[in-house]
Amino acid sequence: MGSLAGVVEVVLPVFAMILLGFAAAKRKLVSEEGFRAMTLFVFGLAAPALLFAGGTRPHEGGGGAALALLSGSVLMFWLAVAGGRRLFRLNLGEASLFALSCIFGNSVMMGVPIIVAAYGPAGVPPMLGILAFTTMILLGQATVLTEVGLHANAPWRRVLGASLKGILRNPVVLAVIAAFLWTLFGLHLPDVARRTLEMMGAAAPPLALFCLGGGLAGIAGAAMWQETAAIVVVKLLALPALVWGLALWLDLPPIEKAVAVTMAALPTGANAFILARRYATGTDRSGAAVVVTTALSVLTLSALIGHFRGILP
Repeated sequence: MGSLAGVVEVVLPVFAMILLGFAAAKRKLVSEEGFRAMTLFVFGLAAPALLFAGGTRPHEGGGGAALALLSGSVLMFWLAVAGGRRLFRLNLGEASLFALSCIFGNSVMMGVPIIVAAYGPAGVPPMLGILAFTTMILLGQATVLTEVGLHANAPWRRVLGASLKGILRNPVVLAVIAAFLWTLFGLHLPDVARRTLEMMGAAAPPLALFCLGGGLAGIAGAAMWQETAAIVVVKLLALPALVWGLALWLDLPPIEKAVAVTMAALPTGANAFILARRYATGTDRSGAAVVVTTALSVLTLSALIGHFRGILP
């Protein structure tokens, strides 16, 4: 019962914050403009501060978790593209966005607070490795493939250049890269600067979850149920199982295995919905995936965190 209580203490506040954001949006206690401003603060300042402060602390390892999650996600992406085209008769652009919903987790708004709460400072290095590479590669490949599918005659250099620019303008990606370079060159972060970053970063986890709940209030969850069901199975079950198998094959340390599998099991990220809305393709499908996987991840994440907290030293 002790381990179950520990899991509840980690998971319940996470989903309580999401529910509070959802209720605030539904009751119009916070306007759309208010949520938009808070989201900009989280992504532009608070989350980058949290990640940079954590990434510049002395640590070892973390690359194995990124390798396991990235390898599993890339493989599952192309399987999902093929499955979407064959099973649901989607064109290449639609299949790419369908596949992105299957593999792209809510790594900032849910991943950061869950990993920090569940595994503490030891979980930060593997998480940073995952955030550094998966965001750029997974979002990048989906963007390029969608562009190719929707604009088959566009010059490939323009498609690739626009995709890379969009990814490298992401403050979260820039913060992770900056932390990596800071550590690589052995630079010292003054104590005053670190405390300032940590104070700002402390706002990121709860505010990110609150904003996520507000965003879910405007998304319909009943659209395209067959495709949504397929996304749920892949995102919450098949992908974590594949990453778990790869982590075992790579013989990762327990903490890296725990972080990799937990990050793989996160619900579909809002970026999948945002990208679908940008291309006006499969918006209902992506929105439904965000809503349904977020709701069901209460069960899957609770089970995974309970298991890993029970075996970690």
